[in-house]
Amino acid sequence: MGDLEVVDLAKEYRAAAGPLPVLDGVTFRLAPGGALAVLGPSGSGKSTLLFILGGLERPTRGTVRIGGVDPHALAEREAAEFRNRTVGFVFQEHHLLPQLTLLENVLVPLLPRGGASAGDVERARALVERVGLGPRADHFPAELSGGERQRAAVARALVGRPAVVLADEPTGSLDRRTAAEVGDLFIELVREGGAMLVLATHSLELAGRLPRRAELVGGKLREA
Repeated sequence: MGDLEVVDLAKEYRAAAGPLPVLDGVTFRLAPGGALAVLGPSGSGKSTLLFILGGLERPTRGTVRIGGVDPHALAEREAAEFRNRTVGFVFQEHHLLPQLTLLENVLVPLLPRGGASAGDVERARALVERVGLGPRADHFPAELSGGERQRAAVARALVGRPAVVLADEPTGSLDRRTAAEVGDLFIELVREGGAMLVLATHSLELAGRLPRRAELVGGKLREA
């Protein structure tokens, strides 16, 4: 797929008192298999950065390129297709659909591609096994613990073999022990798939598991 390139990224919102800057000149590059942890306090713009990288929100200035493609330069339908095939998201809240089983939830990202093939179902089952939920594949989200739901969300993010994985506080809602288990598993699976990872977190412990760390302060990204 190629590198993730972020150049002079800026974002500001309109407010009654005038423009509210959130990001200001963020620049970095990740090669396939690379991983960056983004630290910073609440409100520092970590989620905004991930939303822009994933094509969910437009920057005020600057460019994002994934494998040479700027998702913000694409038409709406093309951008949605590119995002579906290229980016995997993991959020602090699992966002599983309550009416679907765990396995069906994992398969959801493949539906816009024309449905899940037998091979897709096999891969999804294999991922469910890898995250330790094989016996729970036919259970509904309400029947799962918080840690199990987040493991399912990890499998869902990876089922489509994304080039880029964006994780926004993926262990933030879990207790310390479960957070460590889910965090280790998540990072291991992303590495195995060769995806680029940008992970926003408050956790110094989780950030310390990645080869690169940066802090978002005053809209600027300062790499350690």
